[in-house]
Amino acid sequence: MQALMMDAPLTLDVLARRFEEVFPTRPIISRRNDRVVERSTWGEVGARARRLSAALAALGVQPGDRVATLAWNNRRHLEAYFGIPGCGGVLHTLNLRLHPRELEYIIGHAGDAVILVDECLLPLLDRVSPSIRDTRFVVMRETEAPLPPGALDYEELIASADGAQWTPPVLDERHPAAMCYTTGTTGAPKGVVYSHRSTVLHAMGMALPDCAGFSERDVCLPVVPMFHVNAWGFPFAAALVGSGFVLPGPHLDPVSLLDLFQSEGVTMAAGVPTILMGILGALDAEPTRWDLKRLDRLIVGGAAVPPAVVDGFQQRHGITVLHAWGMTETSPLGTIARLPPDLLNLPPEQQLALRTAQGRPAPLVELRIRGEHGVLEPDGRSMGELEIRGPWIASSYYNSVDGRDAFTEDGWLRTGDIATIDARRYVRIQDRAKDLVKSGGEWISSIALENALMGHAAIAEAAVIAIPHEKWGERPAAIVTLRSGATTSAADLRTYLTPLVARWWLPEHFVAVSSIPRTSTGKFKKLELRAQWADGSLAGTPL
Repeated sequence: MQALMMDAPLTLDVLARRFEEVFPTRPIISRRNDRVVERSTWGEVGARARRLSAALAALGVQPGDRVATLAWNNRRHLEAYFGIPGCGGVLHTLNLRLHPRELEYIIGHAGDAVILVDECLLPLLDRVSPSIRDTRFVVMRETEAPLPPGALDYEELIASADGAQWTPPVLDERHPAAMCYTTGTTGAPKGVVYSHRSTVLHAMGMALPDCAGFSERDVCLPVVPMFHVNAWGFPFAAALVGSGFVLPGPHLDPVSLLDLFQSEGVTMAAGVPTILMGILGALDAEPTRWDLKRLDRLIVGGAAVPPAVVDGFQQRHGITVLHAWGMTETSPLGTIARLPPDLLNLPPEQQLALRTAQGRPAPLVELRIRGEHGVLEPDGRSMGELEIRGPWIASSYYNSVDGRDAFTEDGWLRTGDIATIDARRYVRIQDRAKDLVKSGGEWISSIALENALMGHAAIAEAAVIAIPHEKWGERPAAIVTLRSGATTSAADLRTYLTPLVARWWLPEHFVAVSSIPRTSTGKFKKLELRAQWADGSLAGTPL
């Protein structure tokens, strides 16, 4: 017997037709590099994306060809999110915070045929482009400055195409739609290729009420860059349900963001913890300056969020922070820390502990932890490497040999995160495998120490690393930055930490620095910190 259901393809052109037909007047707000705010609609974005598809096809882009973007969060970048896959091309978002040598490697490895670039980012591309061969450049201009030799103007390109008369290719849901590269914290960057099917399913998962909860009533603002795991899938989820969409451009300082939250009636936003910490600081400094009565929730991910941040938004400003976890390889939604109804009666401190965990798996996603002798029981105590599988999880890396060991023989992705899972399937990541501190044969979580330290009034940021120790093998050292005008001491910090962690977890050393090095996605460069400690080049003041 066979099922009698239609085999309708899950492709991004279906999403595009939906928002053009069902939500054509829902607003798209885009702030340019010069701070001018452009107002558009999903209907206009859909029509322009279709013309971009036709224009790229006329340029010779074939199904499967990679078309890169080097751009901030703006309307034209959103058009590319649908215009490139619409002609069968593969959207390849380039991380504009990478070093030119890294960009050169990624562009070459992906084999990009065309690059769409914001005019303000031409100086960055100029440092890469001499080494790029056979690549067409399309400049998304905001001024009348001359184009670089051989480059095309984006507006002229789409004006030359007739989207209504163009016949799009028939898309296969299992064909590639987009690709992103990991940040290369362990070896060379690796390419993750998302299918149309995985991208549509991920958008549906993101939109569910117990995940991010997108709806037509929402106005969403992704602070997370569109070059970082497709802005966590926000553009596709918003397109699916017709959410209003606000694109902040390159101006991501707290005041600029809060101004947009207020002026555009933003109901949900998303960013990494450092962004949220800045916004919270601005709100605390001027609590009556902004009217944020519509702002309902902030999605945070990319790194562990300090409990003080989650509690501060909720208690002082009435804004819910939802902690999520994922990776480039997971599209990125893996888990989200929403509390089920039966846990809402817990004491506030217990609720906060759950809200700052990584949460429970998203629908259709499966998780397990593996120890030295196999898969471990979800008892909330046993620590092992977190493994994941699901319909929007990568099964391999693009054109890569050294990434094969990231996948198990039975098809699960090894995340490299050390975690516990309890009986309710709440995941709590204890650390990255390479960042755990093993002292006297026992593990110390650097993340737990960092979160505890950032609850201290004098500490702005904290990174904990393992340093060699003659007796214990390794001991933790805390590298911190201080809040403006604040002072503290090692003795004060140890006293503060004593009731919060086991005594043998207390850091051996505390060092204050002016800034902590970060990757392009906002994570601490602990490898660099360990190297600076080892060779004595760490520029800081012992506390």
